[in-house]
Amino acid sequence: MAAKRTPSGKAAAVAQGKPAPKARPAAPPGVRRPALRANPYEMLKAGILDGTFEPGSPLVEVQLAEWCGVSRTPVREALTRLEQDGLIQRSDRGYVVKARSPEEIFDIYEVRVVLEALASRTAAERHTRVDLLRLEHALNAWEKATGRSDPSEQQKRNQEFHRAVWAASHSEPLVDLLERLSLHLSRYPATTLTAPGRRESSLEEHRQMLDAIRGRDADGAAELATSHFTAALDIRLAMFEQDVF
Repeated sequence: MAAKRTPSGKAAAVAQGKPAPKARPAAPPGVRRPALRANPYEMLKAGILDGTFEPGSPLVEVQLAEWCGVSRTPVREALTRLEQDGLIQRSDRGYVVKARSPEEIFDIYEVRVVLEALASRTAAERHTRVDLLRLEHALNAWEKATGRSDPSEQQKRNQEFHRAVWAASHSEPLVDLLERLSLHLSRYPATTLTAPGRRESSLEEHRQMLDAIRGRDADGAAELATSHFTAALDIRLAMFEQDVF
């Protein structure tokens, strides 16, 4: 005799005399529905960084809760965290996505130059043999990426090299600060590597930074990092003038 099938999901609820589970609300027109089990904070952060929620867009709890498929409480908690991250701000309309500005770019890079120089200096002083292997691997991957036309791939490899420098510093507080700063910079998705000649000059600067770190030249590594990110700031400001964010 064939085994009797056991109902599941909505059918099981009905069979047991329980109300059938409600269907998840549809996503707003033009907005892709996130994964079912995603965290509201991560979902909203990703939406801000990838441009789903544009700068200046209002963030209404009820609408966001429906979009995320959760109640308003976790959305409210997520908005509080996003405000602490500096990605959104309060206005007379409630929360809105923080706008972009050249002043903010300058402020971000002014701090970044200092922190990246400190990371390079500390990496030169504290790196291990394993750190050097990671840096060399990241640089090799970056060299291969420069021959490709995909800016996002080049940007990814560029970031991997800098994160390898951070890791080589063996300073958790410093890495935490740099990660938070990187989050702010992610709101400006355009990469400086699209500027004429920047890919080649950036790659050469990376080689020099690695040589200084390998040679435990702390002052040299810090100076190279300062020069590298000051040049990046100049390009960022020029891109903003051309409305390329």
